[in-house]
Amino acid sequence: MNTRHSRIRAALFAGSIVGALSIPPASAQLVVYDPSNYVQNVLQAARALQQINNQITGLQNQAQMLINQARNLASLPQSSLNQIQQSIQRTQQLLREAQRITYDVGQIDHAFSTTYGAASTTATDQGLIDGARERWRNSMAGLQDAMKVHAGVVANLETNRIEMSSLVTASQTATGALQATQAGNQLIALQTQQIADLTAAFAAQGRAQNLEAAQRTAAQEQARERLRRFLTPGAGYRPTTVRMFQ
Repeated sequence: MNTRHSRIRAALFAGSIVGALSIPPASAQLVVYDPSNYVQNVLQAARALQQINNQITGLQNQAQMLINQARNLASLPQSSLNQIQQSIQRTQQLLREAQRITYDVGQIDHAFSTTYGAASTTATDQGLIDGARERWRNSMAGLQDAMKVHAGVVANLETNRIEMSSLVTASQTATGALQATQAGNQLIALQTQQIADLTAAFAAQGRAQNLEAAQRTAAQEQARERLRRFLTPGAGYRPTTVRMFQ
């Protein structure tokens, strides 16, 4: 009985061994790590990232360049041209209002050939007096015109001060080359207007002084003519009948 059980157990053990040997082995999947390949992949990724950063930087530079170009092309929001032109027109109007002998070459030549010419030896005493009065009136008109021009120039000073302050501020705060250039051009125009005012003032003052000098010269010539007439012998004394009492 025991012998039989022993044979059965031996047979089962042998069968288990055969079954175990007949099972095919499982296929194993192993991950292989290659350090050199990994380094190459990292370097390629770093280069790609650097290229992207370079492209971003380039786009930023282009955008800033466009912004700067837009600023350079931006026009100055302020213009003093109207004020400058108005100041010049006011000064020109004062010069056009010159009385009697104006700033005209033909009129000046005519006046100096007649009113301020040599004293006539045939003119009457009343004619000489009338000529002297005419020259005096011309001198007074020249002085009045000069004072009016000077007053106009002084009146323009406050306007020029305000415009100059605004233009200097605009030039200092200009956002681009065009604004700075326009502000500079308007400052030059303002200076030109101031020079024009000074030129007008000098012209008016010179006119008044020249008329005064011409009057003195004509007065000297007239004085010599009066002296000549006084010293020229006349017909002498001629007695006439006079009735003193009725």
